[in-house]
Amino acid sequence: MLDTLKKMFTVKDIRRKILYTIFIIILFRIGTFVTVPGINKLAFVEAVQSQASGILGTINIISGGAFNRLSIFAMTISPYITASIVLNLLQTVVPSLERLAKEGETGKQKLSKYTKLLTIAFAVVEAIGLYLNYKAYLLPAMSYGIYQVFGMILFVVCLTAGTALLMWLADKITEHGIGNGVSMIIFVGIVSGAPGAIASLSTFAAASKWNILIVAAVVVAFVILLAGVIFVQQAERRIPVNYAKRVVGRKMFGGQNTHIPLKVAMAGVMPIIFAMSFMMIPGTIIQLVTKGAATGFWGVVLKICSASTESIWYLVAYAVIYMLLIVGFTFVYTMFTVNPVEMSNQLKQNGGFIPGIRAGKNTAEYINKVLKNITWAGAVFLALVAVLPVVCQAAMPGISISFGGTSILIVVSVALETLKVIESQMVSRHYDGFLD
Repeated sequence: MLDTLKKMFTVKDIRRKILYTIFIIILFRIGTFVTVPGINKLAFVEAVQSQASGILGTINIISGGAFNRLSIFAMTISPYITASIVLNLLQTVVPSLERLAKEGETGKQKLSKYTKLLTIAFAVVEAIGLYLNYKAYLLPAMSYGIYQVFGMILFVVCLTAGTALLMWLADKITEHGIGNGVSMIIFVGIVSGAPGAIASLSTFAAASKWNILIVAAVVVAFVILLAGVIFVQQAERRIPVNYAKRVVGRKMFGGQNTHIPLKVAMAGVMPIIFAMSFMMIPGTIIQLVTKGAATGFWGVVLKICSASTESIWYLVAYAVIYMLLIVGFTFVYTMFTVNPVEMSNQLKQNGGFIPGIRAGKNTAEYINKVLKNITWAGAVFLALVAVLPVVCQAAMPGISISFGGTSILIVVSVALETLKVIESQMVSRHYDGFLD
């Protein structure tokens, strides 16, 4: 591995991309410490720390601590993710958007433009929701009269601009760096919280001997979970395929046996990110409608969406809804990614067939059946891992363990994806990769 790292940095193109990615990451980390103007930071930090469980804790981990500091990157890229989800869903019902998706690079550029415009709209709505929820922490000079209006405008503009800047930085990583920019930003945010999580566990363990045993159990569970995540992320169902022999001119083609690899976790970590974004939408709308003072039924809905620890039933309802969303988004994302009919047609055109299955419609139905079975396994695994931090937080409220299943899934997925990108570039230059 060390030899591979050495060779990697000897290739000018790869070295430039890695250094460029590191530079963008540094800019992102600096931005997480730039607080929105007009906020009483000390009072806000104290209030947020008491609500650091559930989805708020997860959002803070993903943002690299930006949410707890209410920096300009506090909303992370959640508006962009929400906009992407909405636009992908609209492609199934709006013919013009569906045509754009099939127009190649030109269509992709137009859809990207629409996604960014929709991102700004969602960012404004989410920023207003955050303002209504945390306006009590404005500095005294901005908490009354015309100054309060000015404070709201400044708050919303700063958070919206921060999201737009973060979206631009992610695009630059995708274009000129290593890996997917959005995934890399989330990855860095999570990894930056690892030292704090370790310090929290150390402090908890130092309190008593029993706590040491609890922390040891948490570490063992972490290692087992990490191994399980890597196993599921790499697991795949291989459908055998045979190619008939055919003679073209004086040459014979085909006759070989191969397979179609279908990953168990085909959707990766995207369903969890989508589910998190959707769980935030009702809370934002309720805060806008009730002006941050939700009571009664809407107050209960808000507490469920934010995984409030006031009652175990709020956590149970949150976990059930969260799991259902993850399972649903896993199937939706897989449906958009894999088309059994198209795969069947390609096999038929190239003279391939699945042993024991007729070509055409029967092949498509068989692939679809296999895909559904493995997608169920992957979806349930993702859902169970995602709600693990909520369960652990309810069982051990004394420590912050938001760095749990969701974080591990994202870190492992992005790390494997990035290693594969680097490996492909190394192999293209006749070097051994990381995964050899």
